[in-house]
Amino acid sequence: MSVQTEIDFADPPAVSPARTPRLGFLGLGWIGQNRLKSLLDAQACEVAVVADPSPAVHERVAQLAPRAASAGSLDELLAHALDGVVIATPSALHAQQALRLLERGFAVFCQKPLARTAAETQAMVDAARRADRLLACDFSYRHTEAMQRVRQAVSDGEIGPVHAVDLVFHNTWGPDKSWARDMALAGGGCAIDLGTHLVDLALWVLGFPAVRQVSSRLYAQGRLLAPGASEVEDYAVAQIDLDGGATVRLACSWNFSGGRDAIIEAAFHGARAGVALRNQDGSFYDFRAERYDGNRSTLLAAPPDDWGGRAIVEWARRLAAGAGYDPAIERAVPVARVLDQIYGR
Repeated sequence: MSVQTEIDFADPPAVSPARTPRLGFLGLGWIGQNRLKSLLDAQACEVAVVADPSPAVHERVAQLAPRAASAGSLDELLAHALDGVVIATPSALHAQQALRLLERGFAVFCQKPLARTAAETQAMVDAARRADRLLACDFSYRHTEAMQRVRQAVSDGEIGPVHAVDLVFHNTWGPDKSWARDMALAGGGCAIDLGTHLVDLALWVLGFPAVRQVSSRLYAQGRLLAPGASEVEDYAVAQIDLDGGATVRLACSWNFSGGRDAIIEAAFHGARAGVALRNQDGSFYDFRAERYDGNRSTLLAAPPDDWGGRAIVEWARRLAAGAGYDPAIERAVPVARVLDQIYGR
């Protein structure tokens, strides 16, 4: 998909700034409905319109937001007066949909990956900056209590300078949508699906140091794929060498035989100690944070922790407060560049 970079910004339909943000929702699969419910539970928005091609989806969403208007497409959604739009559609659509919304003056909250490539990601960031609209990506694992404690320990210097980071996300299951296994539509396989979170966490915790070099190997059902292959990988390993000497090792997979539903870890090794986020009992949702001193471990955070909707609720509340463009979204570009290098693009 070619991404337009020159945009004429039109005024959006008039919306009163004195009330809870009126939001549209574009794409309402499992994750879209989950984020919508988080916003409703937090009373952080008015669900004004939902857009999805599936009648069954509209029936389910009507139980959560009975007053919301229904739309079958982005064009229909654009006819409504809105403050912002939540995008939870296939990855191939993120850039073109976000560009249209931003050029109309709507704020955007988008599921990860923000786009399939660094070029698409940069185009979205540029459009948000030029429109002065709040653009955010659902980097949801940043908002777990466990990850917050890990970052604090690193940034406060508790473990000393970090020289190594180990990142793991093995998923016993895999996506059940055909588009997710199509390189053209998804931009990749498990590395862009799961690895996007891991790369973001490593760079975010370390303060986004420059990336010096990336090497990787991608596999599909045990077969090593050539760089730039059109086949989607289900197992990926990568080494990311950072400015300053730290090395990040990443491994992620779909349909992995790991004896549990998931293995999720982000471990930071410092000169004096280590600190890590780890999922508990194979859960996709329950995380612990621990500090390691030699053979001793100290618990820093543990479940329960209702973290899934924190990123989108924060975005909605900032939108309600009148926030415009936030330069923090620019950090999505180096994450996307690392993914490009993992894929040999």
